[in-house]
Amino acid sequence: MNDNNIANVGPFPSSIKLRRFQMAHNQLTELTYESFAGLTYLLDADFSYNAITRVDPEAFRDSPGLITLELQHNPLDEVEGHFLNCRTLLYLDLDSCGIRHLNTRFFHNTTNLNKLDLSHNPLQRIEPGPFDHLTNLEYLKLNGCNLTYISPEAFSHLENLRQLEIAENELKTLNWQSVLAPLVRLEHLDIRNTGITNLPGDAFGRNLYLRQLVLADNELWHLDVEDTLGHNLHSLQSLDLSNCNLQDRLSEEAFTNASKLRVLNLSGNPMFASDLTAVLRHLPKLHKLSLSNCSLRRLPNAFDVFEHLEELDISHNPLSDAFVSLLNPLRSLEYLDMSYCGLGYVGNKTFAQMTSLKQLILSGNELHTLEEGLFANLTRLESLELNNCDLKIPVDPKVFGDRQSTDIMELRVSGNPLVVPNEGSLLPPHLSNLEILDLSNCGISHLNEDIFATTNNLTQLNLSGNIISGVENLSSLKKLRALEHVDLSNNNLRTIHPRVFKSNPHLLSINLMGNPFVCNCSLAETWDWAVQEKGDLHVLVGSQPANFETGSVKRRKNLSCAYDEQTYRNMIDENQAATKRKHYPSQFTPSRTWAKYVRESNCNRL
Repeated sequence: MNDNNIANVGPFPSSIKLRRFQMAHNQLTELTYESFAGLTYLLDADFSYNAITRVDPEAFRDSPGLITLELQHNPLDEVEGHFLNCRTLLYLDLDSCGIRHLNTRFFHNTTNLNKLDLSHNPLQRIEPGPFDHLTNLEYLKLNGCNLTYISPEAFSHLENLRQLEIAENELKTLNWQSVLAPLVRLEHLDIRNTGITNLPGDAFGRNLYLRQLVLADNELWHLDVEDTLGHNLHSLQSLDLSNCNLQDRLSEEAFTNASKLRVLNLSGNPMFASDLTAVLRHLPKLHKLSLSNCSLRRLPNAFDVFEHLEELDISHNPLSDAFVSLLNPLRSLEYLDMSYCGLGYVGNKTFAQMTSLKQLILSGNELHTLEEGLFANLTRLESLELNNCDLKIPVDPKVFGDRQSTDIMELRVSGNPLVVPNEGSLLPPHLSNLEILDLSNCGISHLNEDIFATTNNLTQLNLSGNIISGVENLSSLKKLRALEHVDLSNNNLRTIHPRVFKSNPHLLSINLMGNPFVCNCSLAETWDWAVQEKGDLHVLVGSQPANFETGSVKRRKNLSCAYDEQTYRNMIDENQAATKRKHYPSQFTPSRTWAKYVRESNCNRL
């Protein structure tokens, strides 16, 4: 019953055995006992995104098995006593409910809660008391709550808590050791962007089972990684220190005791390759390493110790071709991001041993051409990104060596000055399994009819930001019987006709926004085709107000057209004659949304 503008819920028949109740995105203002009386089988209820201000504490008195209640994004009034009488409840979501204060009895009758989300409520302070009854709580989220203070006793009874998220708050002066000390079973802690500038060595001294720690986006200039993290956190498996502006050089012993570390993110911190070489050699079990935007001019000489590394991000470093060969030993790698590294050349042996690689990103490097045999051994490659590489030919078949076919399903070559052939295919038959193709912003003005002949399995095609001007350039779409999504936005199309998409029966979305369409009957026919043949006007992206949002993006562009000059002049004359008063140009413009044009047009409709 989601999204139906329902404002009231009446009593249910006594014979109903409802187990799951979804009423999100409606107009409910309160939850009362009378509305849900007799629902003895109810297990899960979702009332998110309504206008609920009050919840009757006895609303679910007849539902002894209720375990999940979602109330996120409702403007709840302040609760003075206990919020709900439901001792079986395990999961409660109160994200973005306008809650400013938690009284000490708020959770008094929901003592079996296992998961609680209070994120994005303007709580500001967490005092002792509200969580004292939640001894079974294992997951607690307090992200974005404008918190400036958390009492050392606030979590004193949460000894079973395993996951705590309090990111996006202002907790610069918090005594972390005191606040976290009771959480002896804590495994996951996220304190991203909390204004921290320093962490003492004993900050996590009692959290011996901590496995995942997120410290990202804090100005931890002089964090002693070895003292605060390396010595205490022997169980640590994942550490995120991205964008912490670390200024002190990492010591060789920084992670000597973190032998279980599998995921390490140091992106956005200035690093020295020599320091990383020493540090990383103590972490042979890493599965994921992120060193993006670390000002590295050369790579650390430590990749030979990584027998299990699956993901590596070294993007946005000024490497300039230097030491790329150090990547050779990474046989287990599945994901590699080398984008925007100032590379002008990548030798054909660089990926020779990466036979497990599935996704490769080389975007933002002025490669001009790709070496013969560069991808010859990448037999498992599924996704290849070559955006903004100054390529004139997207992929030369020689890069695959002697192979005649590949398993690549996604190719992105946006922003390259491609030379499109006047006849024949753009891509070699090696890419016949391609499903996603991005050709946006490539300066393409024409497409011959057979341009996609070798890639007729495409389901997603992006041609946005080009200079395609005539529907005759879209005849190539006839080859794409499996096409589901096509983006033709921001081209030079002046008209469109539904016959363009006649051979694409599976189309789910067409983006035509940002084209200089002239209001004509072909547009009206396309509109009718979406409504009558496709059965969903949303197929035309930007066709309906439902696509628009409030706030900063409410002026988002939509499908529009403009009358030609002669038609516009005739309309002005007719308007002046009808109103018999002076015409004000500012009140009558040639521009129309497609919706408005279709309503006022005199076209012979389908």
